[in-house]
Amino acid sequence: MKKIYKILFYSLICFILIIVDCASLAVFAQQQFFSPTGIEGIWEGKLKVPGIELRIVCKISKNPDGTLTATLDSPDQGVTGIPVEKVIVKDNDLYMEINSLGGIFEGKISSDFLTIEGQWKQSGQTLPLTVKRVNKAVEVFRPQEPKKPYPYIEEEVVYENKEAEITLTGTLTLPPGKSSSPVVLLITGSGPQDRNETIYNHRPFLVLADYLTRQGIAVLRVDDRGVGESTGDFSRATSGDFASDVLAGIEYLKARKEINPKKIGLIGHSEGGIIAPMVAAKSSDVAFIVLMAGTGLTGEEILYLQGALISRAMGVSEEDIIKNRQFNEKIFSLIKEGKDEKTIEEKLRQMFMEDWEKMSDEKKEQIGDPEVFLKVQLQSLLSPWLKFFLTYDPKPTLSKVKCPVLAINGEKDLQVPSKENLSAIEEALIAGGNKNFTVKEFPGLNHLFQTAQTGLPAEYAKIEETISPEVLKIISDWILEQTRNK
Repeated sequence: MKKIYKILFYSLICFILIIVDCASLAVFAQQQFFSPTGIEGIWEGKLKVPGIELRIVCKISKNPDGTLTATLDSPDQGVTGIPVEKVIVKDNDLYMEINSLGGIFEGKISSDFLTIEGQWKQSGQTLPLTVKRVNKAVEVFRPQEPKKPYPYIEEEVVYENKEAEITLTGTLTLPPGKSSSPVVLLITGSGPQDRNETIYNHRPFLVLADYLTRQGIAVLRVDDRGVGESTGDFSRATSGDFASDVLAGIEYLKARKEINPKKIGLIGHSEGGIIAPMVAAKSSDVAFIVLMAGTGLTGEEILYLQGALISRAMGVSEEDIIKNRQFNEKIFSLIKEGKDEKTIEEKLRQMFMEDWEKMSDEKKEQIGDPEVFLKVQLQSLLSPWLKFFLTYDPKPTLSKVKCPVLAINGEKDLQVPSKENLSAIEEALIAGGNKNFTVKEFPGLNHLFQTAQTGLPAEYAKIEETISPEVLKIISDWILEQTRNK
């Protein structure tokens, strides 16, 4: 799971900028209005919400005809140049519309034109946002990212999942001068992910692929269906559907002459750690699997543990943690047991509005427009993915996995708690008679396998390290050991 599993309704709102692919959009849009001297420049601030802090950079400039134009960057999400469709300045008030995000920023410009204090509005919510003039936009350092030229072969690849009638696109990296190399196919975590599993300007799968390929292991990393260059509808897919995409990738790799068909393995991160055992239990072509923060519990159990751990780390009271769980238990019960989507939606709406009437003014202010907020929540709650995730128990599948398994997790992982899941994975493998597995917990590492202080998702963007070097070495050494004599 690259991002936090969904925390539902008001209980633990993880509100982030909803970034879309801006490549196909116009580089800027403009609006004609009076522009006082001094508004042009670079403005930077931090959007603070429970569990996360995102840096926002706004670049405002003036066109030759005097009209204003602007773009927005979200450096921690690795996105730049988001077009601002409307920029209005009048009487030291600034108004901006960012249609691709469904966002609006309204602020008051200080008399010295050094600060803009205002509010960010998105998905029915209103959050304070103050930006200050800076001479240079914030720089994000990711020292582990490789720089071209690479000392190996990099190839763009395309293949089909014929069963699903979709095309998958990715990058295959091959060690130079080697034939019959071992290979791993990387499986991303939850949410629509690109081939690099990009999060907060980190690209963990790029770093992992580079490291492994330099050690003599070929790597295939792929855009999820419906993401990047891959076709298909991500919103209607479940973990089972993604497993079929992985099987299609294995068939592709078997046809490559550079690859040893007896040395094909899988590395799954988070939800990818659910999918890898599905595929390994079904396909004898899988020689080994690596589970990075994979789960051994049902999705419902994961969400309860995750919600409590993150809330506690953020200072939420035990009383509120209990209330949040009770509320989510009712929601999950409806989703799991309901047969008709329309009926489920009506009951969820009724539950939310009943709860809305009991909320404090402070909580209502956090949520904003209840109809807009509810619409966003229902899109996630009614997705096929969530129902599958809530009810799927990975243990029976893990007990069927006979190939070598490396299961690792970070001790500070608050999204897929390490001890509970690693022990469940180990128990399932033992129950199934698997004799070749390694289970390891890494002290001080979070869900992304970064060296962390708290493990909170709010830290992910602030940490320069993308993946602990120790983790990279252990994965590589283990794979080479498993494939040495095949």
